Amino acid sequence: MPTIYIDNKPYEVKEGKNLLEACLTLGFDLPYFCWHPALNSVGACRQCAVKVYKDEADTKGRLVMSCMEGVKDGMRLSINDQTAKAFREQIIEWLMTNHPHDCPVCDEGGSCHLQDMTVMTGHDYRRYTFRKRTYKNQYLGPLLHHEMNRCIQCYRCVRYYRDYAGGDDLNVFAAHNHVYFGRDKDGVLQSPFSGNLAEVCPTGVFTDKTLKEHYTRKWDLTMAPSVCNHCSVGCNIIAGERYGELRCILNRYNGDVNGYFICDRGRYGYEFVNSENRIKQPIIRNRTGEAASEEELMRSMGTILTHQKLLGIGSPRASVESNFALMQLVGHDNFYQGVSEAEAYLTRKIAGWMQTGSIRSASLKEIEQSDVVVVLGEDIWNTAPMMALAVRQSVVKTAAAQAAQKTNLPLWHDAAIKEYVQDQKGFLANITVAGSPLDEIAAHQQCLAPDDIARLGWAIAHELDASLPGVSNDESLLQQAQAIANALKTAKNPVIISGITCYNESILTAAVTLATACHAKVGFALPECNSMGLALMQAPSLEKAVDRMQREGDSFTVVVLENDLYRNISATLVDDFFSHCRNAVVIDSLHNATTEKAQVLIPSATFAEGDGTLVNYEGRAQRYFQVFVPAEGIIKESWKWLWHLYLLKMQAGNGHDHYPNELLEKLESVLPQFKGITKSSPPRHFTIHGERIPREPHRYSGRTAMLADRNVSEPKPVQDNDSPFSFTMEGFKGLPPAPLIPFFWAPGWNSVQAVTKYQEEPGGSLKGGDPGISLFKEPTQTTPLVFHEIPEAFAVRHQKWLLLPQYHVLGSGELSSYTKALQELSPQPSIALSAEDLQGLGVEEGSSVQLKINGTSCMLPVKIQKGLPKGIALVAAGLQGSPVMSWGEWGKIDGMTNGGE
Repeated sequence: MPTIYIDNKPYEVKEGKNLLEACLTLGFDLPYFCWHPALNSVGACRQCAVKVYKDEADTKGRLVMSCMEGVKDGMRLSINDQTAKAFREQIIEWLMTNHPHDCPVCDEGGSCHLQDMTVMTGHDYRRYTFRKRTYKNQYLGPLLHHEMNRCIQCYRCVRYYRDYAGGDDLNVFAAHNHVYFGRDKDGVLQSPFSGNLAEVCPTGVFTDKTLKEHYTRKWDLTMAPSVCNHCSVGCNIIAGERYGELRCILNRYNGDVNGYFICDRGRYGYEFVNSENRIKQPIIRNRTGEAASEEELMRSMGTILTHQKLLGIGSPRASVESNFALMQLVGHDNFYQGVSEAEAYLTRKIAGWMQTGSIRSASLKEIEQSDVVVVLGEDIWNTAPMMALAVRQSVVKTAAAQAAQKTNLPLWHDAAIKEYVQDQKGFLANITVAGSPLDEIAAHQQCLAPDDIARLGWAIAHELDASLPGVSNDESLLQQAQAIANALKTAKNPVIISGITCYNESILTAAVTLATACHAKVGFALPECNSMGLALMQAPSLEKAVDRMQREGDSFTVVVLENDLYRNISATLVDDFFSHCRNAVVIDSLHNATTEKAQVLIPSATFAEGDGTLVNYEGRAQRYFQVFVPAEGIIKESWKWLWHLYLLKMQAGNGHDHYPNELLEKLESVLPQFKGITKSSPPRHFTIHGERIPREPHRYSGRTAMLADRNVSEPKPVQDNDSPFSFTMEGFKGLPPAPLIPFFWAPGWNSVQAVTKYQEEPGGSLKGGDPGISLFKEPTQTTPLVFHEIPEAFAVRHQKWLLLPQYHVLGSGELSSYTKALQELSPQPSIALSAEDLQGLGVEEGSSVQLKINGTSCMLPVKIQKGLPKGIALVAAGLQGSPVMSWGEWGKIDGMTNGGE
């Protein structure tokens, strides 16, 4: 490792880094604006100046921008040189000449990188007395507020939005001291990653508009580490609360998962926690006064539990603890997954393959670092958006790495690398049913029917390994397979990505076989945040539960856990299911179609109000922690309710409440496939030097005043027995273990840039390792997973269409749909067909058609989907008002004329 001398003291640093990264890694406070670890260096702001000397005898030195100077063995520099310090102060003063004096009303005030750097450089008095330059702000949609007058021209926004996230509707206009960062005209930002601008921007130009609606200073938020519950990726987040409401979601850095960014669904989809549709009180129907106390609830449930057989319906969006507690209550043989047969079968298959250790799941970081990516059949842009962003980074970074090898340019030198790379890209083959925005950067893009996607996967595998079965008599497909196989042959870190939204097992077996043939890692996108955790419990599907109820009559009381069954199977089947129930007990946080069927309704805590564990698509178990205690109603985590019911059923008068770690320990003993899950976070009694970790930052204010309308004295803080956190600002002020970091703050670093102080190095892992633990085995030398059944080519059927779901990144989430801002961006339900199919039906785009399947029908407006193969219909899924279909089956479509057939 090179040794450099900073102010005459020697330090060992990592080779290949620039001076700014090296200084930050060593813990030095050096100001910067344009540099960002995910965006690298362009030297635009001139703020990170240091003095560099030729040798030990040089006393004059020269000023350099530390972000643009690579480290060299023996290099000598000074951060504290008076000339360098004066230069940095002058740069800040120049940047502040046009910056408004609006910190008291700016959303970034107190958590602003510009404020931190101004204080750090010593600029504390403004001498500029002339008229300030002003701009007109733009409307950028319901998610982001725009205040252009605060801009300091660091260029981070456009570099992130265009270069990193791939958006093309935000740009920089004009030149010199009049540059403008925005759109060519007012309008909604189109990228589903636009919300990251609020954290990327070092000032208050782009801020969270949903936070602005219930404005709170960020230091006045009660915060805790959490995990996003809107898809299977498992992005790490920080949830912030004030006055009993969840007010914002911030990114929580995890080097192996989401890094510095999250998608807009994860950032803005939190409003369901504050929804008027929340269930806050137990309800016992068919009696006078439906709302019940906890004592009344337990008396009623005591009668039900001791005299009736139980059947439990689990949930892919409920925690591992809650699903296991339900299994304990009803018994292993009476526990069902709560998803359709097709979904349960496919997710169990994927979980089983991963458990064998024959293939390895790819983390987002590993996807980013791959040099060839093949996507088979999954629209990850809409089902796992951060996985799509990782794929984009793979394509961009592969070309950058190749350029660095050829030219000896350092990877951190962003402008030089881009100048050399031009339009070169890494290799992405995006083979889906209807294409996606990833097609723009794909070297090979193809829209095929599911069976044909599987056949192409098999053909590629055969090109790589002739011992595998091949596909014959399809010259076009073989040519495509050869092109993709040639890229895989030279790949050092290939990744195969797939998923279940085509409801086609052959695609999954083709993906596994292809991964085996080219020694690739695999990423399977799954539907919900805990789909993998539920699949590992190896329970039958919801439809199996329906069959059992129909066979055995109305002798069961059904307990439904955090699951709107009407989103998973047809309403007819669910209605029949409930008609056979003796009693229906539903535990959920929001009123929905399923809760309306409940005789007993129990209010459950959301992710912000409770503790739990989720298992993401790669088998990574991660803990989320309670942010606040609900001020109204009787709300508890589902696993707490279920454990109380279990004790009631067992008539365990001397039983005691279980804590998350105790439940997980019991889970490990009952289901060995979860071995190690207790290590996903420290135990509840963990302290540092006898101190708990505070949820409130030390600057938290107004705690007594918040309750002054009730009592002028401060009440005793709520005691948390489930986690190492306290509901106060008192406690350990140092660096907690990575899974327990509630917020990023360091002396002099009040903004999110403080994350650097928690990392081994900028852009690296958190100190002590990133959160989460894998439940899957390391790859072994066991017999590889190889399959031999290749499907026949897809054949169009007369007057029938293969029905597949079409998801929307900001509209299809069950919970995120309660956010008003996302509702504005959500499309209306529709059915998509190819232009040829639409012409054959004799209807025009926008007309209504009637869709019929399994005796049910619905009417939907039709649209043309470019590239969609003939004979396939994509039905909008997950949107409010969207029909629930038997995906992967065939339906009939009739054109409608003047409201009739």
